[in-house]
Amino acid sequence: MQPIIEFKDFSYKYRTQAKPTLHNINLSINEGEKVLVIGSSGSGKSTLAKCINALIPSSFPGEMTGTLTVCGLNPATEGIFSMSKHVGTVLQDTDGQFIGLTVAEDIAFALENDNVPIDEMHDRVYKAAQTVSVESLLQSVPGALSGGQKQRVSLAGILVDDVDIFLFDEPLANLDPAAGKKTIALIDEINRTQKKTVVIIEHRLEDVLYRDVDRIIVMENGSIVADSTPNELLCTDLLSQKGIREPLYISALKYAGCKLTPEDKPEHIESMNIAPYREKIQTWFLKREKSSTPLDAEPVLELKNVCFRYEENAPFSVKDTSFSIKRGEMVSIVGTNGAGKSTIASLICGFCIQNEGQIFLNGKDISPLSIKERGEKIGFVLQNQNQMISKSIIFDEVALGLVVRKVPKDEIQDRVEKVLRTCGIYQYRNWPVSAVSFGQKKRVTIASILAMNPEIIILDEPTAGQDYAHYTEIMEFLRKLNRELGITIIMITHDMHLMLEYTDRAIVISGGQVLSDGKSTDILTDEDITKAASLKKTSLYDLAVKCGIDSPSAFAEYFISYERQYRAKREE
Repeated sequence: MQPIIEFKDFSYKYRTQAKPTLHNINLSINEGEKVLVIGSSGSGKSTLAKCINALIPSSFPGEMTGTLTVCGLNPATEGIFSMSKHVGTVLQDTDGQFIGLTVAEDIAFALENDNVPIDEMHDRVYKAAQTVSVESLLQSVPGALSGGQKQRVSLAGILVDDVDIFLFDEPLANLDPAAGKKTIALIDEINRTQKKTVVIIEHRLEDVLYRDVDRIIVMENGSIVADSTPNELLCTDLLSQKGIREPLYISALKYAGCKLTPEDKPEHIESMNIAPYREKIQTWFLKREKSSTPLDAEPVLELKNVCFRYEENAPFSVKDTSFSIKRGEMVSIVGTNGAGKSTIASLICGFCIQNEGQIFLNGKDISPLSIKERGEKIGFVLQNQNQMISKSIIFDEVALGLVVRKVPKDEIQDRVEKVLRTCGIYQYRNWPVSAVSFGQKKRVTIASILAMNPEIIILDEPTAGQDYAHYTEIMEFLRKLNRELGITIIMITHDMHLMLEYTDRAIVISGGQVLSDGKSTDILTDEDITKAASLKKTSLYDLAVKCGIDSPSAFAEYFISYERQYRAKREE
């Protein structure tokens, strides 16, 4: 079979860098294959993709050796326009991909460039929209759609041009679990029914494996370190060695001492042959100790019967919502896109004011307090840290809130230096913010909040788009702040791994109301709650059930506890 994508001894060095980003790549992808490319940040995944769709060298000039052919063509000489007829790309940030004022205009963009007759254009746009189930949204504004709908519109925009290769750059990064599952199912359907070649770049391995992939390509430092089937790769320790998060059920099996074999098909927990491993899992689970008692502390934050609507006579976005957060807790707020999670955070911070109900901080109603006054006690960290940064130098950025409040210079110096040391970025205090890594920028934004001595920090998707190493770095840092400084931390997240691993308690929001409030392990092992709130039931639940364990929640809880201890021992 003739490869549709073929790299031979291929290397590439960006013009602005001293060393090559890709080293001696040899890779063949056949027509109709579905391939997942994974690796830590900086491993070369995105550079590989840019070579396939001709963004390299068209938009990112550099030095190239070896050969690359895509659909029998050389992308370097064909250019972006020519290759766009063969390779369709769906970006991680779909907002950066929209052109039209309506969904229909956006899908039709490529056809308009090709001067397709209007009647044919209408037919092809409607057919593409129907394929991805957005035909009812054709007159909608793209920016007003949910994350999952935006992904589908972007997909329709490349379907309409009948390309040969679909290239997805982290399609799950901004999606809730239910939308992510639908996206993976849709990609799989297009791959199977239309025989399109699919290349997916993604950190969330377990979520992508919701549907079959033919091969997994593992990259590290610009080289391919593995090219294997999922069943073969999951039986090795390569993923964890390369800083990639294994599916949770695979980790549990390995912690229990199980030696996995490809013949038992570990790619999917639903179809995996568990029989050879059942006894070891049961024995491992029986070794567990009783869980620690819950945190006994006074509430620091309380919402009582809060209601809010964005416009008069519009339906309530938040309806009769009540919950309390104890001092020193780490809590997740979860739910599907549009459930009301971010609106609740905006009400707490004062960006919006509730129509009904009350919000209390340390037992006092904060309704009379301004955003500035609330900001001295409640910090808010946006998902995109670049939207928070106002100064060019790290020290100035962290000091900004204190300067605005006219704090004396000596006190500013002391407080900022102390916070920078706490955050592990003191050595970068005089660096430009633009010169540090993504994870370090996240620490800068958190440091600017910490300088205000807040009691509560709310973080919106703190790990979105992060590889496992950076995800762990950020979350362990937040845990340290919680444990050592006693700061209450509330995280709005779509990441079910984060919810399980780092927050013992979760508040589930659905339709602007609290659907459930309890232990994270209980919520993610409850089929009714996960289905109602469009969450993703943890694979630890399925493993426990298949192994005959009566309490999947206790099993998930033990797994989290064991993994924390295992990680701590490795770091000693």
